[in-house]
Amino acid sequence: MHTVLIVDDEPNYLIVLSELLSEEGYETLTADNGRQALEIARAGDPDLIITDMKMPDMDGFALLEEVKKFNPHLPVIMITAYGEVEKAVRAMNSGAFNYLTKPFNNDELVANISKAIEHYGLHRENIRLHGEVKGRYRFDNIIGKSPSMLEIYHLIEKLAPTAATVLITGESGTGKELVARAIHYNGPRAGKPFVSLNCAALPESLLESELFGHEKGAFTGAVERRKGKFEAAAGGTIFLDEIGEMPLATQAKLLRVLQEKCFERLGSNTAITVDIRIIAATNKDLKDEVENRRFREDLYYRLNVIHIPLPPLRERSEDIPLLARFFCEKYARQAGRPELTLAQETIALLMSLPWEGNIRELENTIERATILAAGPEILPADVYPEAGSAAGGLDHQLDLTQILPPEATLPEVLNHIEETMVRQALEAANFVQTKAAARLGITKSLLQYKMRKFNIRRPGKK
Repeated sequence: MHTVLIVDDEPNYLIVLSELLSEEGYETLTADNGRQALEIARAGDPDLIITDMKMPDMDGFALLEEVKKFNPHLPVIMITAYGEVEKAVRAMNSGAFNYLTKPFNNDELVANISKAIEHYGLHRENIRLHGEVKGRYRFDNIIGKSPSMLEIYHLIEKLAPTAATVLITGESGTGKELVARAIHYNGPRAGKPFVSLNCAALPESLLESELFGHEKGAFTGAVERRKGKFEAAAGGTIFLDEIGEMPLATQAKLLRVLQEKCFERLGSNTAITVDIRIIAATNKDLKDEVENRRFREDLYYRLNVIHIPLPPLRERSEDIPLLARFFCEKYARQAGRPELTLAQETIALLMSLPWEGNIRELENTIERATILAAGPEILPADVYPEAGSAAGGLDHQLDLTQILPPEATLPEVLNHIEETMVRQALEAANFVQTKAAARLGITKSLLQYKMRKFNIRRPGKK
């Protein structure tokens, strides 16, 4: 329900207007002087103020002026006496939403109120959405406290205000687009478009059209002119993901955009000039691609003005609890289970996994676990059902002093046991990794990680 503050020094007008607006479904607040109205406006957060222009002590103009100081967008409708046109014009110039002259038509008043409140509601929604976008992509909201992430925060902070081209590298799922958006939304182009394109998602025949647009008849199926991503991102930022997959012919055209800030649509000879920031990302080693002549060297150096390497999740394991809890809260809320938490043994399991899919894999795992969890905590078995299957037969009263040398450290013992169990499981399964993983109660990807860790290979394989 919307709230309207009515201000008038005549009690009858307050009563009449209050009853009228209540019948129309509005909540009403009343004040018989400007100073009282100002206090109510500050504390009550109304959606609209209707005030008489003539009042003792603080008149309608003074009230309007004070309201605009603390909320310049709050609409104010002024009520004037018949014939006070000059004052009405002055009110509009001072920021009033509209004015009505006494005696006014009730339908006209209600129509003005509806329009003013709708206008104010759109403004508030715009502010809310803008704040949501800023909050979502602001670099200090990228989750992580590891030294490598703190260094990345600092780098984003320094380069966001500039127009420098940025190259973000890292494995799939490390958050390259999130970093690109953080750079855009913390810089001077934040109010302009952020346009993203995955260069690996389109065949070469369509990629150029998607990037640069085309004219009608440029190729079979081009039935009308179409703007490309570069035109759509004018004034803002274009994010080219998987740039290492871009064909060489398209690379040459992209190089021209970087050098000359212009391009032509397919089927046109007219150059289009663009003011645009380019951020590229790849999970490939572009230096290696250059050496193997799959990526242009000149384009590589044009893109690599500022380089942000994102570490894989396994190299910043101290961030896993933060990320896991964040995703748990997010998906637990969505599932209507806000009380759901992660058990400590689950956190320990998550920190032991290799996460070859990085943050994306972790997020998907936690989302699935919030659905599978039966109790108030997400247990290891909810993350990986195999995790608890091998634990039932262990004797916790086993006297380890009888079988371990007294000088053995815990890491040495754990590594030795882990390596022995992995080797034995693989041998028993004839190196069929799926069977060995099931025998160990772990996932295939975790088994592969441990095979690399202990340099275990199938016999006869180099």
